[in-house]
Amino acid sequence: MYDIVVIGGGPAGLTASLYAARAGKKVMLVESTAFGGQIATAPRVENFPSVLETSGAALADKMFEQVTAHGVEFDMGSGKIQRSDGFFTVLTEYGSYECKSVVLATGVTHKRLGVDGEQKLVGNGVCYCAVCDGAFYKDKPVCVVGDGNSAAQYALYLADICSEVHLLTMFDKLFCDKELADRIEASNVDWIKNVTVSEILGEIKVEGVVFRDNDGAITYQNCDAVFVAIGQEPHNEAFADVVDLDERGYVIAGEDCKTSCKGIFAAGDCRTKLVRQCATAVGDGAIAGFAAAQYVDSLK
Repeated sequence: MYDIVVIGGGPAGLTASLYAARAGKKVMLVESTAFGGQIATAPRVENFPSVLETSGAALADKMFEQVTAHGVEFDMGSGKIQRSDGFFTVLTEYGSYECKSVVLATGVTHKRLGVDGEQKLVGNGVCYCAVCDGAFYKDKPVCVVGDGNSAAQYALYLADICSEVHLLTMFDKLFCDKELADRIEASNVDWIKNVTVSEILGEIKVEGVVFRDNDGAITYQNCDAVFVAIGQEPHNEAFADVVDLDERGYVIAGEDCKTSCKGIFAAGDCRTKLVRQCATAVGDGAIAGFAAAQYVDSLK
């Protein structure tokens, strides 16, 4: 019997595991891909407290080393939860783990354009977070792809940093808050409407984008970065029968990380929240790990 099983090995899950293990609990961490989550793919991280600059992979490695030093065990499978007799069983392709509490830290993935050049240039000009990566393109031309709140916010944020910002949208309107749309109209953002991106150019780094208008005309736009803001996807379908999800699939949980199921906590990007950054994921992980340990203690 484990005290706590943490599902998800990004910054939130690693931190939750650390805090639970430091509280003297027996912890299993389940991660189906690579430890570190999205941050592990970031070429540079400059907005994490106490770290002037590092790679995302290096930061993830340090987090992983820290939890292994505290005796956390690992399973490289995909976790599912069953409830029985007041406890939980987490099932993976490789094992079955009974536990008293579960922390969900499954994160999100950014939706991709799915065009030529995108995957090859991720981290070399193809970006999915303006707050994370915008400063790397100071005084350089960039493109933003998307028409919702995130795209508008990215474009406005980058307009104060970059020499040019070209906002590419599929339609002739923005599907964002009116205040944001009004600010875009009044800004120096170059809004290019009714276009679809068909390719991202560059061999080693982004050099431009190719897009088509409704008539099929092709345009080449030079830029040093493409910020893709067409949404994020949580991956909580496997837990829909044990915790409440919102209409977009995020686990409903507040700042205390408590879910609708007693004994299950949610931390990081997978839960309902406003800011999704490495620092906020770590904060969630600390809260969830501590709360799960307290819950286990309450069962004695």
